[in-house]
Amino acid sequence: MTSHAAAAPAAVLPGAADIQDAVGRWLVFLGAERRLSGKTVEAYGRDLRQFLAFLTGHLGGAPDVAAVLALKPADIRAFLAFRRAGADVGSRSLMRQLAALRSFSRHLEREGLGVASAFSAVKSPKLSKTLPRPLPAEAAVAVTGVDTRRDESSKDEWVLARDAAVLSLLYGSGLRISEALGICRADAPIGDRDSVTVIGKGRKTRTVPVLPQVRAAVGRYLTLCPFALAPEGPLFVGVRGKALSPRIIQLAVEELRLALGLPASATPHALRHSFATHLLSRGGDLRAIQELLGHASLSTTQVYTKVDSARLLAVFDSAHPRARLHGGGRE
Repeated sequence: MTSHAAAAPAAVLPGAADIQDAVGRWLVFLGAERRLSGKTVEAYGRDLRQFLAFLTGHLGGAPDVAAVLALKPADIRAFLAFRRAGADVGSRSLMRQLAALRSFSRHLEREGLGVASAFSAVKSPKLSKTLPRPLPAEAAVAVTGVDTRRDESSKDEWVLARDAAVLSLLYGSGLRISEALGICRADAPIGDRDSVTVIGKGRKTRTVPVLPQVRAAVGRYLTLCPFALAPEGPLFVGVRGKALSPRIIQLAVEELRLALGLPASATPHALRHSFATHLLSRGGDLRAIQELLGHASLSTTQVYTKVDSARLLAVFDSAHPRARLHGGGRE
């Protein structure tokens, strides 16, 4: 899997030859040993390029391994401040960049090149605590319906069926868009096949149940699809028969959002949020929902309990007689 190193070729990296070589070996390690996805390896390589470019100006010359090992926490904080101010980068992106830098510093230590203590001494940027925004159940069902866009869309019937099948998997099984588009034709959940195995974050696999309505949507798409899909090829394809791009589904949801008058928070990923929130509101077990979503930590899933509590309080404020009696405020 050495092709991962191509995400950030050493020849285009700022810095001395030894740092370029170290970065190249690190990227290969991320792909081959850590088994990170190609996109993640590419993002980490980009983070290192930006950091080394900053150091070139910050230190007044091309940095080498010794210069990186000698950095102080103030140097790392200067880079993060530079990124936040110059590129208007948010806290979440800065957290990922700092994670990339820390990973690279640990790689230098593993290779016996020295200890880069400055990276672990810098605190991660604080994230604003925003809750996921699920769709109301009626809206989520409408988004996954093939009839919602039929009258207003110029797209072929099979394309509408394809989009509905993908969105049905996001809402009906709680999949990420990458997981749905990663299903191969041979594993299509149709007929009596009531589950599907997907590859999630960190290349971890999990098996999730597929509702009859979702299986019917996938089956309808396959009936209408004009292409002969190879068993080991992608289940969902674009108009040229190639693997479907996530951007196409994002655009489809944008059309649906306008047609249904939904807020900007109505995205493909919001369907996954809706899946978890609606299960929880109907008494779903939190541990079971964690497994269905593929969360490594229960604390990640627990955020949906806050979403449901917020929804219940909003209903209380708008509907409870005593809340209305006191101007919508709770006693």
